[in-house]
Formats: sequence, structure tokens, C-alpha cells
Amino acid sequence: MIPRVAAAAWALLLLVGGDLRAQSQDAAAGASSAGQSVNPLELQKARAAGLKQRAGKVYYTKQFDLSALPEYKPAQAVSGTIRQWGSNYLADSMLEKYLEDGFRKYHPNVKFENNLGSTFIGIAGLYTKRAELAPMGRRATWDELQGYQRVFSTLPVEIPMATGSFDVAGWTFALVVFVHKDNPIGELTLPQLDGIFGAERDGGWNGNEWDPTSARAADKNIRTWGQLGLKGEWEDKLIHVYAYNLNYHFPRDFSEKVMHGSNKWNEQMKEYSNKTRAQSGKDEGKDFATLLGAGEQMTADVANDRYGITYTGILYRNPGVKTVALASSTAGPFVTPTLETVQDRSYPLTREVYYYTNRAVGKTIDPLVKEYLRFVLSREGQEAVQRDGKYLPLTATIVREQLRRLDDVGTASKAAE
Repeated sequence: MIPRVAAAAWALLLLVGGDLRAQSQDAAAGASSAGQSVNPLELQKARAAGLKQRAGKVYYTKQFDLSALPEYKPAQAVSGTIRQWGSNYLADSMLEKYLEDGFRKYHPNVKFENNLGSTFIGIAGLYTKRAELAPMGRRATWDELQGYQRVFSTLPVEIPMATGSFDVAGWTFALVVFVHKDNPIGELTLPQLDGIFGAERDGGWNGNEWDPTSARAADKNIRTWGQLGLKGEWEDKLIHVYAYNLNYHFPRDFSEKVMHGSNKWNEQMKEYSNKTRAQSGKDEGKDFATLLGAGEQMTADVANDRYGITYTGILYRNPGVKTVALASSTAGPFVTPTLETVQDRSYPLTREVYYYTNRAVGKTIDPLVKEYLRFVLSREGQEAVQRDGKYLPLTATIVREQLRRLDDVGTASKAAE
């Protein structure tokens, strides 16, 4: 049951809700015309221009203490070629060079053949047997895992190789919840976010496995600010949800961490996509000057809507919005997003970047690939991440977990049939 929401309020939403949101649609100056299709090749061009400016830039000069990470000591001498298909962000920075050069100090006879055009090609490179390693800026999707499973009757090995950035566009930034600056709410739990952004469901996806234990009923939906404890003018006001359209990877990452892998979202959610914009004089030299990101549009609209809420990167904040502290449960702690809380992973919506590789049923990872992954997970490998200054180095706890996984033996997928 949803308390204190009369049928008349819902009718009013249907009548005027569209007008209220339309008023904020053009808040991000220079946006493409409402309802106008955006040429994906123009978006790609704008994105490439922004990435070019970021390649050698060091965004974080803070030196995190990596002394608890294991020093790299070769388990064996290796040689040969590692073929990589996947994320452009390793090639659009100095990170791939740092990692390769560091590894070849110990193993000079190892070569790399890289096709680092996009995360979208990573898993395909593995299941078409064109690559041994797939660096990816996000977790593999259901479709990608299904394709891999159909070929090998198992799933690829997933190894986090770095923590996503705090606020660098493109480099898997942490997700931050924004509300209007006048909103008295100061903290939210992940179950509350589930209630706001999600809907009743019969289950959720854990990778490519359907999990019915993730089901929840409609009485967990949160549709008014009063359901979150706000009083006065806020009590009966409907929550206006602004979010990325569901073809982006941001909703999938958010869903996995908040909605237990569900694809059922708030029925009134307003969806956004990137747009292009003309570059003005004030944008000269600005990163992504001709790309108007969905995150920038969403925070602009929330700044014009006292009852709005969205999630995106903290780099898209503006004076009209504020962040809220998050906790995994009511027990807390409630953590605000900062460079430090993202790196140490105490902030709940921190994200990761990954390597995927093959492992046949009954066997372990290829020795050459395994040795390289051991280097990436070592103190020297994470120092390379820190030196590049975009992604953030892993914690010792995460590193130890991944090193143990490298020794596992492959098993058949539960759903291989």
C-alpha cells in the first residue's frame, strides 16, 4: 500500500506531469531539439574528440598507500603473445603502455597484439577465439555472456583490474544520487533507492542466471517524498525520476547494485540519452565540448524540479542540485561520495573495470594470461593504475580475492543447456 496518495493525485500527475517536466527539458543549453533523432556517428565523433584531450591527463595526484598489496614475483618465466580485444580506455590513456612495459621488465619475450576499440567487442573477441584477454570498462552483459556460453558451455573468468574513477568522464565513474538543492533529504539506503527507481518484480538477473529470490512486491514501491519521512509541502509530492535510457550500461550497473539485477523500473521514469551540441567560445579546450551527456541534462532538469531525483556522475553536479549520503541498509554507515570513499570502496555505488579471459571446463587459466593478471593485481600493477591517474587502484582485500580466483578450475555453466 502507498500511504497518503489519493487517486486524485495520480490523475493530476497524468494531466500536468508532462507539462511540469517539459518546462525543464531544454534546461541544458545547446541541446538537440526535443524529439529530434541524434546521428550516432556525430555522437561518436564528439566522444572521440573528448577522449583525445584526456589521454595523457593525470586527474588524481593523490598517492594511495599500496604497501599492503603483494609485490610482484614471477611464478614462472613466460613468453608468447597476448591478444587483447576490448576497452578503448586503456589505449586512450597511458595505462596499457604502463602495464605492458612493466610486465616486460620481467618477461621480455612477451608481445601484445591489441584491438582496443571498445568494450563492446571484448567478449566477442574471446568467444570467436581472436583474443585471450578482454579488458572491459563495465561488467559483461546478459547477451555477451549468453554468446560466450553457447560456444564454450561455461562462463568467462571475471577479474576486476581497477576501481572506477571518482569523477572522470568515460572512466567508469562512481554513480551519485542527486536531488534538488532545496530537498531536505540528506541520506538514503539502497533499498530505498530500489523503491524509488524500481518496481515490483518476479526476480532479477545475476549475470545470465535468473534469480527469483530477488522478487519484491508493489508495497515496496516508493512514489512520494512522504514515504521517505519528509513532512509539510513534501509529504504528498510525487517523486519525479530522471534516469539514463535502458540501452546504456549505467542502468545495468545501478540495477545490479540497487535493484538486484531487475529490469523493471519506475513506471513514470523519464529517460535520457547523449546529444550533440555546437561548441561555443566558452567551451574552447573543454573536454567533450561538443557532447552533451545525458548526465548533464538530467542534473539540469533536477535543478529545475524541486521534486526530482536522478543518478549519474558527480562531475555533472550544478548549483541547483545536491548529493545524498548512501548506505547499504538502515544500519549504515551512510557514506558521501569522495575520492577516498570511492577508492576504499566504502561508498556503495563505486564501480569497477575488468579483465575477462577463457577457462575451459576442468582446466585453469592459460599460464601466460594468468601471469599477466598476477602482475596487474600486484603492487607494481596497481602503481601503474595510480600513475595514469584516472582509474583508482584496488584495495588489498579485493586483490587477495582475485588472486585466489586465478587458481580456480573451470566448471560447466548451470544453464549451459
